[in-house]
Amino acid sequence: MKLRIDRTYIVLSGLFVALLIVCNLIANKFVTVDLGFLGFSNPFILSAGVLPYPLTFLTTDVLSEFYGKKRTNQVIVTGFIASIVILGVLLLGSVFNSIDGSPVSDETYNMVFENSWRVIGASMVAYLAAQFVDVKLFHFWKRLTNGKHLWLRNNGSTVLSQFIDTALVVSVLFIGVRSFEEIQSMIFDGWLFKAMVALFDTPIFYAIVYFGRKVFDLKPGEELPL
Repeated sequence: MKLRIDRTYIVLSGLFVALLIVCNLIANKFVTVDLGFLGFSNPFILSAGVLPYPLTFLTTDVLSEFYGKKRTNQVIVTGFIASIVILGVLLLGSVFNSIDGSPVSDETYNMVFENSWRVIGASMVAYLAAQFVDVKLFHFWKRLTNGKHLWLRNNGSTVLSQFIDTALVVSVLFIGVRSFEEIQSMIFDGWLFKAMVALFDTPIFYAIVYFGRKVFDLKPGEELPL
C-alpha cells in the first residue's frame, strides 16, 4: 500500500509540473475560443496557456484531498523550480547561433522564446500567489465542512484563486503595453473561462475522489499518511 501511495503522489506531481511547463511554453500565443453554443455572443480572447492551465488546479485539488496541505505545497514549489530551470535552458539556447540548414533559425527561435522570460516571470508571480491561495482555501472549506461537500472546496477555492492568477499575470504582462479596457477584457475573459472549466471538471473531481477512497480505503476528509 505504501508503494502505491508514493507512486500515485509521484504521478500526480509529474502531471502537475508537466502541465505547468506546457502552459508557460505556449502562453505567448493568443487565440479566440468561440462558445456560442453556450450562449456567449462574443468569443473569448485567451492566451493558449490558459487552455490547459485549469487542469493544474484540478491536480492540486486532488493532491490536497489525498495528501494534505504540506505535500501539495511541496509540489507547487517544485513546479516553480522547474519553471526557473526551463527559463534558464531557453536563455541558454539563445546564446548559441544556429548553423546553416538548422530546422529552427535564430530568428524563429527568438520570435517564439524571446519573450518567454517575461511570460514565465509574470506567470510565476501569479502562479505562486494563486496556487497557495487555492490550497489554503481548499483546506479551509474541507475543515469547515468536515470533509463533506466536495463541490464546495473544489470550486470555492479554484474560482477565487483563478481570478487572482489571471489578474496578476495579465497586469504584469500588459500594464503600459495595452489599454486599461483591453487589460480588463483579457482578465475577465481569462477568469471566466477558467471558472467555467473549474465548474465543468467538478464531476471529474468527484469521480477521482470516489475511486481514490475505494483504492486507499479512506473515509471522507481522511488523508493519506506522509
